[in-house]
Amino acid sequence: MSDFKVPFIDLQPRYAEERDEILARIDRVLSLGHLVLTQEVGEFEEAVCRYTGARHAIGVNSGTDAILLGLWAAGIGQGDEVIQPPVSFVATTGATVHVGATPVFCDVGPDQNIDPDRIEERITSRTRAIMPVHWTGRMCDMLRILEIADRHGLAVIEDSAQSMGSRQNGRHGGTFGLAGGISFHPLKNLNALGDGGMVLTDDDAVAEKIRLYRNHGLQARDDVVMFGINSRLDVLHAEVLKYRLTRLDEVIAKRRANADLYRRLIRAPEVVIPAEPAHHEDSYVMFIVQAERRDALQTHLTAAGIQTLVYYGTPLHLHKAAAGLGYKRGDFPVAEAQCDRVLALPHHQYLTADQIGHVADAVNAFYGA
Repeated sequence: MSDFKVPFIDLQPRYAEERDEILARIDRVLSLGHLVLTQEVGEFEEAVCRYTGARHAIGVNSGTDAILLGLWAAGIGQGDEVIQPPVSFVATTGATVHVGATPVFCDVGPDQNIDPDRIEERITSRTRAIMPVHWTGRMCDMLRILEIADRHGLAVIEDSAQSMGSRQNGRHGGTFGLAGGISFHPLKNLNALGDGGMVLTDDDAVAEKIRLYRNHGLQARDDVVMFGINSRLDVLHAEVLKYRLTRLDEVIAKRRANADLYRRLIRAPEVVIPAEPAHHEDSYVMFIVQAERRDALQTHLTAAGIQTLVYYGTPLHLHKAAAGLGYKRGDFPVAEAQCDRVLALPHHQYLTADQIGHVADAVNAFYGA
């Protein structure tokens, strides 16, 4: 267990609570003696379809592969451009580069998501897709993004890594575009025992391409119809995820309650908590505030026994890996300013009201609020 009074990570208490159920499921699967793309994966895929409303859910080995395969199945490749925000995990841009396309960054709005008002100015004759990122589980303005994409004949591939359980106007994240990529990384609200991911799509042809490609292009054991890769969702992960999916709404409800408690208790005007629009249901994979003197605040919170993380201090266009794309500091001022201010506070479902109160008190004390 963490030495922090208020730990950021919930993996240890979660395992303690679920241990008997998870070990029994692992034992059952191992006792069957077959471990690759067996019925557990198919059952979990069907459960995700029911939960999200997607026509197809294809399990793969990571959220990164999920968005990469979505781009690939949409025909995005060499010479194409994909518009995306500079506020995200590196996988968003990495997946774009690995299919041979060029990431074209677009600045974000106050909520850290791509700003629809700026998308059209980034469109060129080479643009083939828009990749919105539902950062922290807060969904982008998908109706406006779809309208722009339709008007310009562009595909929409959603980086929905953090939006399992998020909805906008009643529709689940990752189901608006041609494809959406979900992550089951251990720090997500629906988490595997390691890496795992899933592609959501309503397009039959896209789903069939990805099912083949994730399994070496095998139509049957001795029938290779394309040269694919190995990106299969592990059977043990699928079995654990199938169980945890039944508890996801409970997890999200507790995290939403914790976020609401923070909103009531943090009084310091120097800390901005993005609002949740009425037609959104955020899953709160992360709870990120924007705070003045962020680094000093983090040091203060650490001294008070509160574990926090910076997600992330460097926008994607300023990383060394992106140097060849030709961007510089000042190109996306909103994203750059936010990256200097963002701080993720602990908000997982095992925190008590007293622990959240301790965090809020420490924040307020730092600013004299």
